[in-house]
Amino acid sequence: MASKQEYGIPYTPLPSSQPSQTVIVLAPYRRHRRSSFLRSLRCCLLYTAAILLLSAAVYFLYPSDPDINVSRIQLNHLRVLDSLKPALDLSFSLTLKVRNRDFFSLHYDSLVVSIGYRGRELGLVKSRGGHLRARDSSYINATLELDGLEVVHDVIYLIGDLAKGVIPFDTIAQVKGDIGVLLFQIPIQGKVSCEVFVNVNNQKISHQDCHRKVTVWL
Repeated sequence: MASKQEYGIPYTPLPSSQPSQTVIVLAPYRRHRRSSFLRSLRCCLLYTAAILLLSAAVYFLYPSDPDINVSRIQLNHLRVLDSLKPALDLSFSLTLKVRNRDFFSLHYDSLVVSIGYRGRELGLVKSRGGHLRARDSSYINATLELDGLEVVHDVIYLIGDLAKGVIPFDTIAQVKGDIGVLLFQIPIQGKVSCEVFVNVNNQKISHQDCHRKVTVWL
């Protein structure tokens, strides 16, 4: 049998077998990714805490109107004068509690108490102003008297209320002043309204209903 050299075909011997090698390429581990995430998380927490603290400061330090409550209301006398035009002799005594809810001192110019009948004002009394410290309260007495006041517009209603034995009156107490915040003077106002039902026979208050009025400053 002829060899491969006889036909002119080159022959190269196979290389000797060698042990195989496996190469594993590892990606570089970047430690700064975790630290960057932690820094971002800390910044978010700090911003959130700052916003919460600012909101709480605004809530507690923003000026608010004073609280006014009627602690006592008393009818001194009521008399209806019989004439061609009905007239009233009327006297009320009130004790009001004014409370400063703010963390700043309050200076009020005056306290005004008015009385009305069927939505019409009959008269008012004005007292002097005062000063309240932060988070402090004060009691103010006021007496409202009407002598011989003619009731012209609501004569028919007055006659009907006299027949029932009960006359409804409206009283409104109002405080105006300002609060000093740093270098600014911010106006404030407090108001309370009461509906008072007076028994004509026994000269006493049979029922009263008071509620605060909220003032919105624009």
